Order: sequence, then C-alpha cells, then structure tokens
Amino acid sequence: MTEEIINLYGNQLRVRICGICVQDDKILLINHSGMNENNEFWSPPGGGLQFGETIAECLKREFSEETNTIISIGKLLTIREFIKLPLHAIEFYYEVKIESGQVKKGFDPEMQEQIIKDIQWLSFKEILTNPHINEILPKIILESYKKTM
Repeated sequence: MTEEIINLYGNQLRVRICGICVQDDKILLINHSGMNENNEFWSPPGGGLQFGETIAECLKREFSEETNTIISIGKLLTIREFIKLPLHAIEFYYEVKIESGQVKKGFDPEMQEQIIKDIQWLSFKEILTNPHINEILPKIILESYKKTM
C-alpha cells in the first residue's frame, strides 16, 4: 500500500459508496494500483462519502469522476465492513445503471499520483476466477445475479 493511500485514508473509519453496473452479463470494474503487493486490485467504481453529501450524490460524483458516466441508482445490494489495517471502511454497494456518457478511465481527484490503472467490463466468469478482484464481488454476483449466470 502506498504512503499516499495510507496518509489519505489510513487510521480512520471511512464510509464508502460503490456501484455495481451490469450490462450484457459483465460488470464495470476499475483496476487500482498501490493497494497491494501485486499492484493490481479490481473493484467497482465508488469512493468516500463526504460530510453533507447524500449517498446518491456521492455515487453519481464517483461514477462521473472515475468512469465519465451519468448513472441512475437502484437498490442496495449489500453492506460490508472492510478492515485491512491501516484501512477501515464501511462499504455500501448499490445497483446502478448508466444513463449517459462513454465509459472511459477517469481519475481520483484526492490522489496526487493516480491509482486508476484501467477500466473494463469483466464477465462473471472472469470475476470469479481472478485473484485480484475485490473479494465482495463473488458474493454479490452469487447472491444478486444468479439468474443471469
């Protein structure tokens, strides 16, 4: 984990809002650098809820920044606690749908050195077999999208 990530997000509790966007049996994911020793970590778009910001505002802002898209928000899929010291977060995962915009790699405005390496649509099979996927995704897929697999 990079020093910048630790300095920005470490040793504090964060509330993160994330979006699961499914199209054509694929999920939109972002590959982040600096999160582990492999320098590869695939996770859904999302980020920290700011003071005074609603959940919907946060999720729309994060998708705009990270994926260049405008979204609509569906149901809450799951909540989980993430602890990998020095990081600690409560994460809310919502179903989202892209309403407009061309998906392309965006940016993380909090970071001096950008950690977003790539953005891709990955199939359920790719997600279930990739060791660098956020571990919550297989659970969400199996619980929420069984009918499409």
